[in-house]
Amino acid sequence: MFFCPPLEVLYSGTCMRFDYVWLRDHCRSASCYNAKTNQRSLDTASVELDIKPAQVRADDTTLYLTWPDGHMTRYGLQWLTQNSYEGQKQQLVQPRILWNEKIYKEANVSSVNFLDFLETNEGLREFLQNFLLYGIAFVDNVPATREDTERVAKRISHIRETIYGKMWDLTSDFSRGDTAYTKLALDRHTDTTYFQEPCGMQLFHCLRHEGTGGRTLVVDGFYAADQVRQHHPEDFELLSNVPLKHEYIENVSASQNHMVGIGPVLNVYPWNKELYMIRYNNYDRSVINTVPYNVVRSWYSAHRILTNELRRPENELWVKLKPGKVMFVDNWRVLHGRESFTGYRQICGCYLSRDDVLNTSRLLGLKA
Repeated sequence: MFFCPPLEVLYSGTCMRFDYVWLRDHCRSASCYNAKTNQRSLDTASVELDIKPAQVRADDTTLYLTWPDGHMTRYGLQWLTQNSYEGQKQQLVQPRILWNEKIYKEANVSSVNFLDFLETNEGLREFLQNFLLYGIAFVDNVPATREDTERVAKRISHIRETIYGKMWDLTSDFSRGDTAYTKLALDRHTDTTYFQEPCGMQLFHCLRHEGTGGRTLVVDGFYAADQVRQHHPEDFELLSNVPLKHEYIENVSASQNHMVGIGPVLNVYPWNKELYMIRYNNYDRSVINTVPYNVVRSWYSAHRILTNELRRPENELWVKLKPGKVMFVDNWRVLHGRESFTGYRQICGCYLSRDDVLNTSRLLGLKA
């Protein structure tokens, strides 16, 4: 281990650099941090920006800093490694398995039984692990009712109420001003791109279908985006830097809405370049007026490359939803669509709060 001003620490093969104001601000002593509430007590604005410790020393496991006022800060070196910028650059916020049709089918991901899901933490944990890794997960043998579908949803999270209400029924009656409320095919897309924060998770349960067609399409948007990153890095960069507007204007019977959401197609964490959200919906993309004219054609080219990846047949997974089988989709990752259908078809579903889904996952010991 080695350190020098401002402070450079080499530990377990990781070379870390710390500003002294950061080290003072993150002190975990009883006067600076409330261990019962896991909240900071120190007034960060009271720390001098040019603060320097009067003394620095370390042993095999701990770094000790004594500040000019006599206050002592202790850091475990393992904690520093995990929480340093250099350490975070080497870590994924959420581990995932990227997939196309072949990869997903060969993984033989199992569905979770309804009662196991509702009544045991083991069943819930297995389901959430599948969801976190693949972005889709299934619960089988669910009674084909709106009420039981709602029970399944609430097992994981609070239902996110939107302009569509809490639980919604999707039929082809065009009761809402959206193509989803028809019998037409829907190309792959993510939902609620016109929200400032698109809904994080949604579920679908086919309660009834008297007709043909209507298979559901799911595509791992992160797999497609990763192909773009590998083979066309400049296009990946463009799609992650150019903000676009998405818009939903509705004027049908009692539903009057005008929603606008702004953000790039690909969203990445700046410190490790990990992709965390894809916002892709050609139906709801608004007028492109946030891009200078000399960038427009490059953006269209990059968008075309991503679209071609998303539309590769080998990347498509087709699922026939039937009564009793509930499908959950990570709306920040997995695109969904459907083929056209005939007859009466009723889909029940809702949106869930992403924060609550991840909270439940962490409480069950999963990395999320």
